[in-house]
Amino acid sequence: MCDMTAELSERVRAAADSGSALRIHGGNTKAFLGLAVRGEALSVHDHDGVLHYEPSELVITARAGTPLSEIERLLAAEGQMLAFEPPHFGPTATLGGTLAAGLSGPRRPYAGAARDFMLGCRLLNGRGEDLHFGGEVMKNVAGYDLSRLQIGAFGTLGVILEASLKVLPRPEVEQTLVQERGDREAIELMNTWAGKPLPLSGACYDGDHLYVRLSGAETAVKAAANKLGGEPHARAESFWQRLREQELSFFKHKAPLWRCAVAPASPPLALDDAQLVDWGGGLRWLASRQPAERIRRLAAGAGGHATLYRNGDEDTPRFHPLDPALLALHQRLKQALDPQGILNPGRMYPEF
Repeated sequence: MCDMTAELSERVRAAADSGSALRIHGGNTKAFLGLAVRGEALSVHDHDGVLHYEPSELVITARAGTPLSEIERLLAAEGQMLAFEPPHFGPTATLGGTLAAGLSGPRRPYAGAARDFMLGCRLLNGRGEDLHFGGEVMKNVAGYDLSRLQIGAFGTLGVILEASLKVLPRPEVEQTLVQERGDREAIELMNTWAGKPLPLSGACYDGDHLYVRLSGAETAVKAAANKLGGEPHARAESFWQRLREQELSFFKHKAPLWRCAVAPASPPLALDDAQLVDWGGGLRWLASRQPAERIRRLAAGAGGHATLYRNGDEDTPRFHPLDPALLALHQRLKQALDPQGILNPGRMYPEF
């Protein structure tokens, strides 16, 4: 274990005093997300170690630089897991980077997103002050829940030092069924099944086949499988892992990759480009060279937003433009936590 809090705090204070930008990173596996930050590197990779884990409490607390794989191995040995199924995108993935990027995998619509499992955190603000928010128990919060605000903030609101997460038991059994379906039919079925008492933990459509994962007690999974039908997937665990890590053939397209979060029941996006549906219809991956404005207009029309994930033009904004009121709120938060604007400036939006 390595406690680098004092050293990191001093680096942030010095940067604030000089007005110098800091580029925060852990294992650098998420560096492709968002725009490049021009600043001095501030690595939390060596600020690692599990601080507290008691399986009976279903809570784990670890430093931000702790490898994600180490946490998952520790939990698996006790029959537990990070229920939001985070992608790694590389062997050096860390807990802090995963939380800062707000990443959740195929289980997200059925178990919850990363922020739903965040109990508390310790962080450095833009003044280098060591702050603690939340704890190791679930509780109601009045005002801003600053620990959960760090999820998906890409380091613009603080340097995550430690995080406490709720974990869940691994399911007794899992089974994945495969069916040949058309795109509209697949989306309709995923939404219909989501409204029924079924042990769903994944639903994906790749353009030809609908994949449905069932997780839970053996009797419940067996009954649901008989009801839904389809062929058992022989390599189900590998499929969901490759989907999570963007290793399926779909993700090998050279065209810009768009992540469109939309209303789950929305019809397929009106484009001829390759699409892959995850999250039971709520997440549409799109490989397209269409203008960003058109893609974002279609995503907004489907009740959501579009993020340019990979392979895009350097001048294209990565994140969906914010309306003025929401932008003003983000700017006030940034000003409160990072008044000198030194923490990952411009990673998400030029305004902060």
